[in-house]
Order: sequence, then C-alpha cells, then structure tokens
Amino acid sequence: MRKFPEGFLWGGATAANQIEGGWQEGGKGWSVSDAARAHFDADIKDYNRHNQITTRDIEEALAHPEDEVNYPKRHGSDFYHHYKEDIALFQEMGFKTFRMSIAWTRIFPNGIEEQPNEKGLQFYEEVFKELRKAHIEPLVTLSHYEMPLYFVTHGEGWASREVVDHFVRYAEVCFNRYKDLVKYWLTFNEVDS
Repeated sequence: MRKFPEGFLWGGATAANQIEGGWQEGGKGWSVSDAARAHFDADIKDYNRHNQITTRDIEEALAHPEDEVNYPKRHGSDFYHHYKEDIALFQEMGFKTFRMSIAWTRIFPNGIEEQPNEKGLQFYEEVFKELRKAHIEPLVTLSHYEMPLYFVTHGEGWASREVVDHFVRYAEVCFNRYKDLVKYWLTFNEVDS
C-alpha cells in the first residue's frame, strides 16, 4: 500500500475574495474583487471576459455597494461569520493544512493607512488560533487577487513603486503579528492591477 510521506500537508485552499464575505464589516476597505462584476451573459470558459473590468464598471460598483448578486465575491460563502464551523469541517475531512489568503483591505482598508486596522488583524488571529486548535497548519498567501481598489482608482496598481512599498509594510505587519501562529507564507497567488 502506498502512503503519503511523513509530514505531507494534506489539505485544501481558498482565497479571501472567494469565501470570506463580510466585505463591509470590521473596517474592511474596497478591494479590486469587490468591484469585479459577474458576467452572467458570458460563456464560463471566457476567462478574459469574466476578468475584464473597466473604469465604468468600477464606478458602477462603487455606486451600488448593496449589490451582492452582480458582485458575488462580496459575500463569498460567508467564512467571515462561519469560520469556526468551516474549520470544524476541514478537521473532519482530515485536513493537515489550509492554504488561505489575507484580504489586504481588511488590514489596511485603502492600502495607504499609517496604522493597520486592529479589527482586521484580530479576525485573522482568531482564524489562525482556531486552525491551531483543530491541528491544521495555516499556509497563508499575502495577495490573492485582493489589491486595495484605491491603488487602481488613484494610481497604476502594481506598476507604481509606491504600491510595492505599501505592500512591504502590509507584509511586515502580518509577519510580525502572526509570527507565532503562521509558519508558512506565500507572497502572491495572482498579481492584479
């Protein structure tokens, strides 16, 4: 019988913009995902169409913050309110690791603040502690298509050196805050602009 090697991290993966929800709670700011409109009229295989966002689309998104139908990433699967139950299910499934991402805008709502949002930091701390209680190793991505929308509406996204400096500050805050709770870090899953 073949077995996974000792220490193999069996688990699953998500992204904050896919599951979290609670998109206007706990001091979270707007991310590019919160402005990403679903294109129900497009073929599911048309990846480019589903990821196409124009300035007009962003203006429309900002004008309708209550719309969670056309902007489904705003509600995800509501992990924000149900992470304990979700983690219990992961444990039941035998997860040894859970690859997840942090929403940059939950830590720095616009990306430019001098001080991080304590409510956002506390949320992830509680998630990591819950994972530890379930004996699940968190593997955390700092950026998974979750750039603050501010950098797009007020600049050039990743093309701006200023964004890189803000990202470094965000990363340092996360590394320092969660150094005793998170052992494995990934920088990017998907760079957005």
